[in-house]
Amino acid sequence: MSNPVSSDRRRFLSRVALGVAALPLLRMAPAQAADLPHLSPDDPTAKALGYTNDASKIDAKKETAFKAGSQCSKCALFQPATASGDWAGCGAFPGKAVNKNGWCRAFAAKA
Repeated sequence: MSNPVSSDRRRFLSRVALGVAALPLLRMAPAQAADLPHLSPDDPTAKALGYTNDASKIDAKKETAFKAGSQCSKCALFQPATASGDWAGCGAFPGKAVNKNGWCRAFAAKA
């Protein structure tokens, strides 16, 4: 038969340890676009994916992947929860904010 005090103490200590381990996670807030640098079309990754800040200026004949009406704000990779003005985080460009009116070849229409 186990001692109930020992069992309670063990449970308490394990919960304290779990809480201490979780503290750093509580401090991690999602980055806001205001905290993220704006993605420049000159960035090597942006160039590789054909990123532009203004999708309305894309020549659809030259950029065959572009579909009229496509823009970052309509993309599944766009992170509106991080938005600050016209800029928000993007899954294709970690640590950078993209313009909501922009576009790149990683565009994935929202379902």
